[in-house]
Amino acid sequence: MHYAYIVKCSDGTYYTGYTNDLEKRLLAHNAGKGAKYTRNRLPVEMVYFEEYEDKSEAMKREYAIKRLTRKQKEKLISGKVLPAVQIK
Repeated sequence: MHYAYIVKCSDGTYYTGYTNDLEKRLLAHNAGKGAKYTRNRLPVEMVYFEEYEDKSEAMKREYAIKRLTRKQKEKLISGKVLPAVQIK
């Protein structure tokens, strides 16, 4: 499986990424071996993810989520919006 995910950093910001192993990726982030953005904002906690069979679809979704505003991401995390935002 492939995943698009959002983690919440210790400073309250959000980081969106892609992985094929959520647990391993979260451990990497918190070990300071994840994205450069999260290294100085530890610890991070997984607050949202979507599962995809296809890597390409997960990466497209990651890109779409990254383009959302903070307010839109918070609505997505809380389940108040449909998760289907498509970028063509």
